Amino acid sequence: MEEQTVVLIVGAGPAGLATAACLTKLSIPHVIVEREDSSASLWRNRAYDRLKLHLAKEFCELPHMSYPADAPTYIPKISRKCWFSVARDVATSVVVRYTTRFLIVASGENSAANIPVIPGLHDFAGEAIHSSRFKSGAVYSGKNVLVVGCGNSGMEIACDLASHGANTSIVVRSPVHVMIKEIIRLGMTLVQHIPVNVVDDLLVRLANFVFGDLSRHGIVRPKTGPLQLKAETGRSAVIDVGTVGLIKKGIIKVLGNISRIKGSIVEFENGRESAFDVIVFATGYKSTANTWLKNGESMLNNAGLPKQEFPNHWKGANGLYCAWLVLPWMPRISPVASCLATMHKCDVPDKMN
Repeated sequence: MEEQTVVLIVGAGPAGLATAACLTKLSIPHVIVEREDSSASLWRNRAYDRLKLHLAKEFCELPHMSYPADAPTYIPKISRKCWFSVARDVATSVVVRYTTRFLIVASGENSAANIPVIPGLHDFAGEAIHSSRFKSGAVYSGKNVLVVGCGNSGMEIACDLASHGANTSIVVRSPVHVMIKEIIRLGMTLVQHIPVNVVDDLLVRLANFVFGDLSRHGIVRPKTGPLQLKAETGRSAVIDVGTVGLIKKGIIKVLGNISRIKGSIVEFENGRESAFDVIVFATGYKSTANTWLKNGESMLNNAGLPKQEFPNHWKGANGLYCAWLVLPWMPRISPVASCLATMHKCDVPDKMN
């Protein structure tokens, strides 16, 4: 079976859906193809139950679909809205071949689970899972659980485990900013009017006032401010959901880098050894664009991410585009999608509009 379309969008996550909405407003024909059985699969299928957006709703709206006034400020997993354009029949598995003049890569930078290479991991005697498979700490009550990774997922999963009675430890491998939602919301509002370095200085001062010196607990703050660090590296500040309090009380133990695993024993670089029943790897995701996109060298590097830095990253050669593969701010997904659709319209001949 073969069909022809003007624009083919690969990926039905927020970027793909946002781009499709903007193309619809411009009356540009398009189709979205998605390898999973639903739109927004990362949010629907690979997120833990208690998850809420860490950014206020006004910074997370998709284009042409604002949240209602009575929606919670921080949207929970169960109420996230999105669009979906059917690209294949998942019931019959009918394969459709699309011929398109333009291709938009919107499969995201968080496509495949990333688990670090650790000597002995394959022979670990317990259960080792990626955070994408973690749903609730209730099933791990009474077990010794090690969470690897101190980003937002790792810190919240550790909190959830400890709250359900698991003996919880967390590996903090690098410096990290710890904030509360209200501080980040203030910063994202101010940075639209005030230089980022000034805003970052304020945010760090506020965080230090709230949490005190966390270095004594094994958590070191980066030298670069939280907003600037996000812009330069994509690394987000951790939004505390109660984890810091549990760390201060000694309920959650902070450990350093892992050197190797022997059976159920995990050895750390400082010489410490501890036995664990479960290891949860909250070590992020990686792009898979290079595994399915051929001849995309004009736009993507070997890691499947844009070669050019924002804001010049979005266009390749021969009608190749990308949406939200790597951007400093989630709030920019809506205007970027709108901009991408508008700029693409300029490339479409009148007879195809």
